[in-house]
Amino acid sequence: MPTFIGKPVTVDTAKQLQVGDIAPEFSLMAPDLSTKSLSDFDGKKKVLSIVPSVDTGICSTQTRKFNEALSELDDTVVITISADLPFAQDKWCAAEGLDNAILLSDYYDNRFGKAYGVLMEEWHLLARAVLVLDKDNKVTYVEYLDNVNSEPDYEPAIEAVKAIN
Repeated sequence: MPTFIGKPVTVDTAKQLQVGDIAPEFSLMAPDLSTKSLSDFDGKKKVLSIVPSVDTGICSTQTRKFNEALSELDDTVVITISADLPFAQDKWCAAEGLDNAILLSDYYDNRFGKAYGVLMEEWHLLARAVLVLDKDNKVTYVEYLDNVNSEPDYEPAIEAVKAIN
């Protein structure tokens, strides 16, 4: 059972994706209050970097590391997804100088968190996870962290992106 701040949390692990699955479509809010869907990134390799709140140390580090490591790769996007308000995501990007980072919010109805098995029911925040999708949205790498307050294993995720043709 996953933990958050040292306490067990409830997530629907049956919904968690596995390597080989096709990622379900989603519709999330961008910092400018527009709606973005998975299909908006068709034809690109995608890293779904899922965090509880970008305004915390580990989440900030995770967002920065994936963006720095993968921003130069062709046809690749890093999409950080949290339940933060879009305004908070926008403020974080400005403060961190990551103007080109893609942050999307699941605050409105938690549909993404439910569909991807990362909604921590007790908190209405997203549990930490990393999913790598190929250009056709097939999952090629997955890491769901049991301890939400720990960092993901960055190198295998970065290598999984680089291995996609």
